[in-house]
Amino acid sequence: MPNVADLELPGLELDDPGLKGRRWHREMNGLLDSGHWLARAPLATVVLDREAGEFFLRTKSAIFPGRLLADLFGVTDGPLREQIDHNIINQEGDSHRRLRGLVNPSLSPRAATAYRPAMREFLEGLWGSLDVSDEFDFIEAFAQPYPSLTIARVMGAPAADAPRLHDWSMWIQRQFDAIALSDPDTVATIQQKVAEFYDWVRPLIEQRRSTPSDDLISSLIATEEEGERLSDVELENLVLNILVGGVDTTQNQLAHVMRLLAANPEQWAALREDPETLVPRAVQEGLRFEPITPFTARQLTGDLEYRGVNFPAGTVIMVCSFTGNRDPEAFADPTEFDITIDREKARSLTFGAGIHFCVGSNLAKAEMAEALGFFAERVEELELCDQPEFQTVSGIYGIDSLYLKVTPAQPTDLIQPGAAAA
Repeated sequence: MPNVADLELPGLELDDPGLKGRRWHREMNGLLDSGHWLARAPLATVVLDREAGEFFLRTKSAIFPGRLLADLFGVTDGPLREQIDHNIINQEGDSHRRLRGLVNPSLSPRAATAYRPAMREFLEGLWGSLDVSDEFDFIEAFAQPYPSLTIARVMGAPAADAPRLHDWSMWIQRQFDAIALSDPDTVATIQQKVAEFYDWVRPLIEQRRSTPSDDLISSLIATEEEGERLSDVELENLVLNILVGGVDTTQNQLAHVMRLLAANPEQWAALREDPETLVPRAVQEGLRFEPITPFTARQLTGDLEYRGVNFPAGTVIMVCSFTGNRDPEAFADPTEFDITIDREKARSLTFGAGIHFCVGSNLAKAEMAEALGFFAERVEELELCDQPEFQTVSGIYGIDSLYLKVTPAQPTDLIQPGAAAA
């Protein structure tokens, strides 16, 4: 049986800052056409196939390699290492099951839905301050402030703290970006941002212990499972995990969906005609077609055999959601962005799979759906003004700028509020 290290595989330079935009699509589509289900990347083996991706994400013989990544780049102490060691994604076994059991009720579909009125309020405020007579940067106007305001509301923090929450999220999220971790100055900044967050959240937690409210922190404080509660360290790190996973990610996934809809005006028109059906599909299709988490890592804890190949213990696997989400056996017309196709029977790999499936997925989908429904009511036509400025796929695959021009809907054309709240 061949060892994975001995296979002749196509190469993929994941640490290349130029791997983005059209080149990213071109290279990954080329790998799809090559017939290979594996590729070679620096420090890792890339899994391109959906079925294999599900296997490695779900196997009990693998863990998330957060501590390994930190060790490789010399992050051995300081606030960032403290956060990495306590991050729920780096917990396994009984410790992970306990934390998920305690946090899941606070981020259930029902809990996420409860924040929709606040989401709508934030969108209305942002829209009211926008001059729609000219082109505007969707990132600056909506995609950046909207998730930050939402996460502030979710945490029970003042709206004035939203910019700081955004800044912390953008920096701390970079702990998963190998390109960022290779720069000592960037690591030093991330260390500082983690420390700032801890200094901010600890008094807020203490305040919520004495004066609970209808927010996430109060919910986590009150959550109990079989007599167990969250410790102070667990609580502050869960809140940090939700911040890191709930701002930068939602900002960029929403931006990609709006970019794709602006590039496909017939689909935007269809969404406006039937938002109840097509807003949820647009959310799912955006997550499938342009995942902002193109790779999810695992490290094998023991030797593993799969498809006649031996994967030794310690092997780092990078599951590619971009290629996995284009499996023709799971998705009809998988290389096309099309919100009119019902793809509900197959779930994308964008939020991962298995025990580390994204804990904040319900909140992210609710934010995106509320935003798309809001714009469907108010925007008759979307137009891309220029090519977006894409970020690298190492880490979160985001967009730095997205200039749009809109044709506002006439009052008689407005869709009734709430039509897209499915």
